[in-house]
Amino acid sequence: MPSTKKLVIVESPAKAKTIGKYLGDGYEVQASVGHVRDLIEPKNLPAELKKGPLGKFSIDVDNGFEPYYVVSDEKKRVIADLKKALKGADELFLATDEDREGEAIAWHLLQVLKPSVPVKRMVFHEITAEAIARATESTRELDTALVDAQETRRILDRLYGYEVSPVLWRKVGPGLSAGRVQSAATRLVVDRERERLAFVAAQYWDLDTTLCPTDAETAFTARLTRLAGKKVASGRDFDDRGRLKGSGAVALDEATASALAEALRAPDVAVTVTKVESKPHTRRPAAPFTTSTLQQEAARKLRFTARQTMSVAQSLYENGYITYMRTDSSSLSQQAIAAARSQASSLYGADSIPDKPRVYASKSKNAQEAHEAIRPAGDTFRTPSALEGTLRGNDWKLYDLIWKRTIASQMADARGQTASVAIQAGPLSDSAEVGALAEFAASGTVITFRGFLAAYEEGRDEERDAEKAAETAEAKLPPLAEGQSLSVQDVEAKGHETSPPPRYTEASLVKALEERGIGRPSTYAAIISTIVDRGYVTPRGTALVPNWIAFSVVRLLEENFADLVEYDFTAEMEADLDRIANGEADRTDWLTGFYFGDAHQPGLRPVIDNLGDIDAKTLNSMVITDEITLRIGKYGPYLEVAEEGSETLRRVNLPEDLAPDELTPAKAQELIDAPVVGDRVLGINPENGKQVVAKDGRFGPYVTELDPEPEEQADAASGAEPAVDPATGEVIEPPKKRAPAKKKAAEKPRTASLFKDMDPATVDFDTALKLLALPREVGLDPESNEPITAQNGRYGPYLKKGTDTRSLDSEDQIFEIDLDGALAKFAEPKYGARRASSALKEFDADPVSGKPIKVKDGRFGPYVTDGETNATIPRGEEVESVDFDRAVQLLADKRAKGPAKKPVKRAAAKKPAAKRTTAAKKK
Repeated sequence: MPSTKKLVIVESPAKAKTIGKYLGDGYEVQASVGHVRDLIEPKNLPAELKKGPLGKFSIDVDNGFEPYYVVSDEKKRVIADLKKALKGADELFLATDEDREGEAIAWHLLQVLKPSVPVKRMVFHEITAEAIARATESTRELDTALVDAQETRRILDRLYGYEVSPVLWRKVGPGLSAGRVQSAATRLVVDRERERLAFVAAQYWDLDTTLCPTDAETAFTARLTRLAGKKVASGRDFDDRGRLKGSGAVALDEATASALAEALRAPDVAVTVTKVESKPHTRRPAAPFTTSTLQQEAARKLRFTARQTMSVAQSLYENGYITYMRTDSSSLSQQAIAAARSQASSLYGADSIPDKPRVYASKSKNAQEAHEAIRPAGDTFRTPSALEGTLRGNDWKLYDLIWKRTIASQMADARGQTASVAIQAGPLSDSAEVGALAEFAASGTVITFRGFLAAYEEGRDEERDAEKAAETAEAKLPPLAEGQSLSVQDVEAKGHETSPPPRYTEASLVKALEERGIGRPSTYAAIISTIVDRGYVTPRGTALVPNWIAFSVVRLLEENFADLVEYDFTAEMEADLDRIANGEADRTDWLTGFYFGDAHQPGLRPVIDNLGDIDAKTLNSMVITDEITLRIGKYGPYLEVAEEGSETLRRVNLPEDLAPDELTPAKAQELIDAPVVGDRVLGINPENGKQVVAKDGRFGPYVTELDPEPEEQADAASGAEPAVDPATGEVIEPPKKRAPAKKKAAEKPRTASLFKDMDPATVDFDTALKLLALPREVGLDPESNEPITAQNGRYGPYLKKGTDTRSLDSEDQIFEIDLDGALAKFAEPKYGARRASSALKEFDADPVSGKPIKVKDGRFGPYVTDGETNATIPRGEEVESVDFDRAVQLLADKRAKGPAKKPVKRAAAKKPAAKRTTAAKKK
């Protein structure tokens, strides 16, 4: 009897390798390496289609929004390999992820491969032998509703980006982009910065007293809460305008607080406990991880970016260590609950788990995924300690976090007691001028049973007010009773200033997106990466700081596309996509309403057609004071101010590290009033008679040489009197000279950038001459007789000998290094310091090119290469976190973008007509 073979197709090579081990003989597992087809770029359409209905978007908006898909060049080899494998197969299992993207990949594979054998949809949420075996026995049909939802999202994003982005190019700046979700996320960050800009700090004072029972040695701290019967204001009693809210609180000033402290130090002041309360304290464990909470917690505890978290989690999933990492469900399967309870009991004792298993419900606004929470894979969890020799670095750290969270989620509550004490001091001396009685409060929590805290405690985002953070701290009070006397050991008057709302971090932005229903678990990392890569947001430490260009973009969208950046509108789009995924709404009807409009919405196309005039200058301006305006220009933001006696407005560039909320009116005036350091004449170069000038340019400070003023200008500057007509007393205008014949372009003046530690306001003449004389000849190579020069380049200081170069350790070495030192540098391996050509990591062959993949460190940072394609590792993603699958994905993404455009300098030779690619459309 002939042998049978089943072909299983998954997305990634790593997953294929792992699953292949579990399926054994009779199965062949291949990888599609992500999507195999996508919408073609309109510029790449066949010539005969460019002027038709597909020409604008590669989507026929007038005929059911039919998309034009093509197999990308880099996937043609993958498709060829899959077709070859399919020829010898008796069955096809499409085992892509069970979400919209995975379902769409499976559908595209069907459209391209056109299998003649039975097709089954195989899904699983973890890659273990048991899970894979169950999946092969419980297959299903392809879910076309999920495919419709993914296709709708893809078409929606194409329409949104291709219609709105050109408006940004014309009115804000080239190369900008708008997107359904990225625009809403950018607005969140900008809105927070606007709050910080509008925030007015308020000052207030309070008192901390160190008290001790007269018959004990245990001291504790109590804070002033009321004075003469009135509440003493704390930070939460002020609004963002620096005004007291209507709570009746009184703000202490420094003088009052100091006088009160002095009065409390008097030996005859009676301090008495007036009230003691004790309440049970209970803390529940956090739910198991969803995609969102995993990204938040990894950011807090491991300092991972969202993209880094997802890359590591993808590797853990595909290698069988955790369950599927894209989910907004916090529920656990019965097997997982049993495994967590059993492991918690064995590690922390039988009393560490509750009598009944815990059940968690998702809190996501638009929960979509059918998967369970992210947890260790299998029916028995492997402990982090057992995997220390298998998992390393970030993989181990993230697995450890997931394991702890899962175990803790099934453990007992932490229990204890919270004691609250009210204390009265007084009467105070008349000199205090603050009333007769002061009231203090103190509280403390004692944990008597740690429960889940023995395994794990959830991290916290930055608290706005110090008092809120202090309330959560665990503290202990001595035994106290009503009427008990206390002695004052110390009194401290403390001044405070209210804080603006904290900037978003990656963790808190993911949380905000999830709470508003914007985006999906699988998109949070991409959203943040996009707004950073587009230049809308810059990470500063963990904070996300919007750039000024983001203010212009958001303002344009708010004023002209209000619905598109409304948080609720964006969230409703996600809900509509869910309805399409559930078969409750029609894809074509929804897209028609979105693009052309209906009774519920105006439609994107009519809005674009009726935009009217947008004043780019107003859009890119912000009034700081009556005299100072911020302009967001092509080369960055600058201040514009009118100068007395001049019709020309003066411009002052903003420092690159100045955050928007730091540009207060006072700061703007300080920048305007700062002495101008540009065009400072340092002296005359004796070699050529040119002026040596220090300037502060767009790309940083530098020195340059300028030709001396013409003789006529020099005469005027020296005070020569103009000729006057004796008859009329009018100045005689000299005859206009004929314009000289055109000469060759003037020779470019020599320039040299200042070193990083140099200041254009203080750089001296001799140093300027040394900079202008670069490159400096260090000496001749004794072997080749070639000159060795030291110079400063775009990427730092270096030595050059012919075509060979070596980096220098500092700019000062340009002037200091001698011939022996230079020869020693050239004796070192090239790029020995920065490893620009040596591989940081090496992987197996790329499935597309068939060539080994390497991670290297280059001039623009670390990148992935297979020798044919180079893909930069995104900012914020660590080299250590890049595994084989991530490297393959980066290369695939780069190939999909195509080669970078180069400016056309001359007419290109006529090329032969491109070979037409037929489109496989959805039937």
